[in-house]
Amino acid sequence: MKTTKHVLIASAVSAALLAGCATTGGGYNDGYYGSAPPPRSEPVDDRDGMNRTQRGALIGAAVGAVAGLLSGDDATERRQHALIGAGVGGLAGGAIGRYQDNQERALRERMQGTGVDVVRDGDHITLDMPEAITFAFNSSTLNQRAYGVLDRVADTLREYDQTMIEIAGHTDSVGSDAYNDKLSRERAQAVANYLVSRGISGQRLIITGAGERYPIASNDTEAGRAENRRVEMTIVPIRND
Repeated sequence: MKTTKHVLIASAVSAALLAGCATTGGGYNDGYYGSAPPPRSEPVDDRDGMNRTQRGALIGAAVGAVAGLLSGDDATERRQHALIGAGVGGLAGGAIGRYQDNQERALRERMQGTGVDVVRDGDHITLDMPEAITFAFNSSTLNQRAYGVLDRVADTLREYDQTMIEIAGHTDSVGSDAYNDKLSRERAQAVANYLVSRGISGQRLIITGAGERYPIASNDTEAGRAENRRVEMTIVPIRND
């Protein structure tokens, strides 16, 4: 039976709330070694059947309900303390909202025409980067189209440097859990590596491989599976209050 998007979102949110920190985040070099397993047999990427507004609403519901972060509050707090201890200035009070308003505006302008969705949830900003933009099918090597997009993201992150960024890789449900976890983390790591090469401090980055656990569409169709194969970057202000 085909599963509706609403049921999938509810399941994802429930799993996130129950599992807490089951998906772990680490430093920007964590877990990126070893050869890739044999390729999976999956359908070709096909992003259709959903417009940007609908997709953004689903991302906001599935990701925003867990505060936009999958690595857990403890990992976020530790990273904030480390950054403040390293001399990175934090934000407080009303300055946080204004700072993120300006950053959101800059990201929306720079992401126009790229296919990347910008979703705001409170003080968190999430960029949804579909597989078609970032990677070839079943690969963790960035494609040529990704470089231009990530260059624009890096420009913004350098300008708004009082933030940390969780980079979360996601897959569809085809293949084993272990393989999907590994592939999703390798993809997140590849994005992180490129951002570091463009001048973003690795200390600001939290890497998470979410595998297939947080779908934003049905895995019963090719179009839905293509939606689920993505990388999400959630930008969080560094707080000193």
